[in-house]
Amino acid sequence: MDQKVSDKMKKGITPLLWTLVILNVVLTLVNAAFPNHIPVALLIPLLVLIPLAFALIHGAQRYQWSGIITFLVMCLVVSNLLENTSILTGFPFGHYYYTSDLGPKLFLVPLIIGPAYFGTGYLAWVLATVLIGEVRPKESWFTTFTVPFIASFMMVAWDLGMDPTSSTIRHSWIWEQGGGYFGVPLTNFLGWFFTVYVIFQLFALYLRFRKASRDGEEPTFTRSYYAQAIVMYAVIGLVIVVSYLVGSTNMAITDAVGVVWQTRSIAEAEATVSIFTMLFAAALSTVKLLQRSAAVTSTPVEAETGETALQERPPVRR
Repeated sequence: MDQKVSDKMKKGITPLLWTLVILNVVLTLVNAAFPNHIPVALLIPLLVLIPLAFALIHGAQRYQWSGIITFLVMCLVVSNLLENTSILTGFPFGHYYYTSDLGPKLFLVPLIIGPAYFGTGYLAWVLATVLIGEVRPKESWFTTFTVPFIASFMMVAWDLGMDPTSSTIRHSWIWEQGGGYFGVPLTNFLGWFFTVYVIFQLFALYLRFRKASRDGEEPTFTRSYYAQAIVMYAVIGLVIVVSYLVGSTNMAITDAVGVVWQTRSIAEAEATVSIFTMLFAAALSTVKLLQRSAAVTSTPVEAETGETALQERPPVRR
């Protein structure tokens, strides 16, 4: 594709992506600040479909439609396979089951779960590439394995901030044997890490071995492109904090094995975890992005190394 045409397409897509970012911020924060004011039947699709649309459009710019659709399929297949396996056998998450709250199911897992893996998983992947580097053919194997590893931690951080509320309080799914983290077992988070690592590692290997683009050059992106994903990820963690700050009055709840928990304690713990995991990861990624941009600006092109000549560097204007 002609470079000028490609640049025009990017400029046209950028406002669309920022619109999705803003819409997502507004909806999620309004829902957190005023719970129960938006019908669940409308809220869940919106909070899943917006990140889904963002990930598809944002990812298509970097990985082309074939690449981002491949990632989507990996998320849908691996997550459904391993979640169904766990519900039947206990591996890898532990023993649990979904209630009817999340709608229709594919086998034993709600249809909405796969897209949720994809939407947040893509954001975790982008932040990991900001911190570690892009996975590309003919480059070091270091990024091929470290990006999935770091992205998996960022994905599990999301579950740390929402699983007790979703399961123990809302009963969207039930942990049959309870667990020490407000009714959620450690096996759940280990299972999450295993599942998302499989997804990320498969995608990294796909990127490593897929054919290069027709023009033989990798696309370059500005800081704004990466900032969009960082904001989307940060808002997920921020919503958990806001929910605690403006949450409802405290009440006692009982998990599946009869242990009593306080809802206010759950919300406070989730907010604390989110601040020092998700928001920390977003802050670190922002600092890294600014640091790299500053390094590129201050380093002559002919003196750049592999670390400073990063893929987000804008083309040199003459």
